[in-house]
Amino acid sequence: MIKVLILGGTTEAGELAQALAKTDVPALYSYAGRVKTPKPQPIPVRTGGFGGAEGLGEFLRAEGFTHLVDATHPFAEQMSRNAVLASDQSGVPLLALTRSPWQPVEGDRWQEVANVEAAVQALAGPRQRVMLAIGRQHLEAFASQPQHHYLLRLVDEPTGALPLPNCTVTVDRGPFTTKGDLALLKRHGIERVVSKNAGGEGAAAKLLAARELGLPVLMIKRPTLATRPEVHSVDQVLRWLGHEVALGV
Repeated sequence: MIKVLILGGTTEAGELAQALAKTDVPALYSYAGRVKTPKPQPIPVRTGGFGGAEGLGEFLRAEGFTHLVDATHPFAEQMSRNAVLASDQSGVPLLALTRSPWQPVEGDRWQEVANVEAAVQALAGPRQRVMLAIGRQHLEAFASQPQHHYLLRLVDEPTGALPLPNCTVTVDRGPFTTKGDLALLKRHGIERVVSKNAGGEGAAAKLLAARELGLPVLMIKRPTLATRPEVHSVDQVLRWLGHEVALGV
């Protein structure tokens, strides 16, 4: 009997959970636990880590999972590495449900950098008003460029002091709209956008808004992960599981 563990936290993971909820396939949705109020799911949910690759592998075996789907954020590098190792150790097959990365088009003013550290270095220079659209995990790295005023868009209200001395916080959860992000960038006088290349439609609005305003974008490339089977749609995951389910039915 099929039993699926979804490593989630993305729109795509939620869509897969909705699809599986319409079948007789037992599935569990796992959140990493970084967000205080994660979106509810139509299948059972767990929150928190597994104790590394070894812990995840043991969890897969102990709970009788037959399939593992990594639908985490493209920058959840450690979790994705753990999933590959846990699959190898446990013998539970792994499939990654990923988003295609964004590609620059005519009108974009992108500067692509290899990682967060390179993005920090690229911000050396005169003071600017910068939208830092990277989540909370790497904010401290940008404290070495304190001359800028940073606009932070976070999912949760900060509970303590932020590492950036000069910043404004807006609390919101995607998907976002181009109209809304245009208004946001104009309201805060943003001169540059820093973004991870997450891909997908839910967070692309800031890039469309930056293009319309002619703003430069500092784009952080995705980490390089171990070779693993990948698909880009829920329907492909369902076919891998042997179930054809139309979303929205």
